[in-house]
Amino acid sequence: MPSLKNLCQGRLGDLGQELHAFAASLYPICRSITGDGIRQTLAMIGKRIPLQMHHVPTGTQVFDWTVPREWNIRDAYIKSVDGTRVLDFQQSNLHVLNYSVPVKAVMPLSQLQPHLFTLPEYPEWIPYRTSYYQESWGFCLSHNQMLALKDGEYEVCIDSTLKDGCLTYGECYVRGRSTDEVLISCHACHPSLANDNLSGLSVATFLAELLSGRDLRHSYRFLFIPGTIGAITWLAQNRETAGRICHGLVLTCIGDASGLHYKKTRRGDAEIDRIVGHVLRHSGEPYEILEFSPCGYDERQYCSPGFNLPVGCLMRSVWGSFPEYHTSADNLDFVLPVQLARSLQVCANILDVIENNRRYWNRMPYCEPQLGRRNLYRSTGGDGIGTEVSARLWVLNLSDGEHSLLDIAERSGLPFAKIWEAAGVLCESGLLSAVPEVSDTR
Repeated sequence: MPSLKNLCQGRLGDLGQELHAFAASLYPICRSITGDGIRQTLAMIGKRIPLQMHHVPTGTQVFDWTVPREWNIRDAYIKSVDGTRVLDFQQSNLHVLNYSVPVKAVMPLSQLQPHLFTLPEYPEWIPYRTSYYQESWGFCLSHNQMLALKDGEYEVCIDSTLKDGCLTYGECYVRGRSTDEVLISCHACHPSLANDNLSGLSVATFLAELLSGRDLRHSYRFLFIPGTIGAITWLAQNRETAGRICHGLVLTCIGDASGLHYKKTRRGDAEIDRIVGHVLRHSGEPYEILEFSPCGYDERQYCSPGFNLPVGCLMRSVWGSFPEYHTSADNLDFVLPVQLARSLQVCANILDVIENNRRYWNRMPYCEPQLGRRNLYRSTGGDGIGTEVSARLWVLNLSDGEHSLLDIAERSGLPFAKIWEAAGVLCESGLLSAVPEVSDTR
């Protein structure tokens, strides 16, 4: 398969703008773990990639969880006695405690205050808060907005519904020659949060577009799901076939100015852990490898002990570690087009390794073959051999049917792309042959 990395190179500026524009188109939608917002979001993703929507009814048992009632909201506000909206859902969908039950009442400020959520340490920011599994209601507002509220009566309205419906998630399946699957998962349940939600959605969508129509060794499954309950629901519905996943990534918080972070799988030594580590070492960006923990995003469901799937998490800023996390400051200005494009390129590099990492046999294993007469060596000697020749010699020496190209790249210290290119040249010259694989299990 032609390198996905090459499809991104030279286009980072344009790709960044396209990724950011797509995130901006999704930004105004009030999403939640169920309801019209997530369906509207999936419909917009479905205009770019073939996306199948699945609707799982309220009350469906999914392991120890139950699919909750569906939540939708039309409007919400707090009005002062003169009819002025002092808080307006139409101005920010973060203003309502997500999953609030309907409320229509008049009450004094003292009765309203326990239902108000602010961030005193960041007095201009609106927090994002939820109450998915315990019925409640509330408003989120800046601390300065709350301080400006005067004693007196307020009209409180949350025009929402919480009733039997369904949980909806989207699935894009890109078929390859093998039924072995690569999983790319991202959560699609947050309202107007650009980094913690939309960055992952955008990069995953564009990655699926890059794979479309290509001759692939692996099959690829992209999941756009509500956090936690969505992954649990998908795993419950696909318990018998989830074992096909041989590599997986959760994408989130991947558009801000931070360096890259990769959280390992529960196994800690899965091939995807090695692949991502290798790509990040040669990415030219600052990065950090994190050990697995059972906290975080949906990798903790895929890596639960009953499944123990090889799924890690790729991000820039780590969840909960940056001030903007789950606040109105996680806006479209916080997400940078160039960072989105670089994240897409890193993902493309990872998939290049997944697709092209295989084992080879050296067809002339007794001593080093003469590369010069095959035009595979430098025309003159004496001042070093250079990266290309070095890569060819490493591939020849370690291609004994046991070492993969990733093994060779790691041992040589050379980027995987150089090793893969060397293998291609050596195959064309007749010095190397690929170890046979199951070519097509469709």
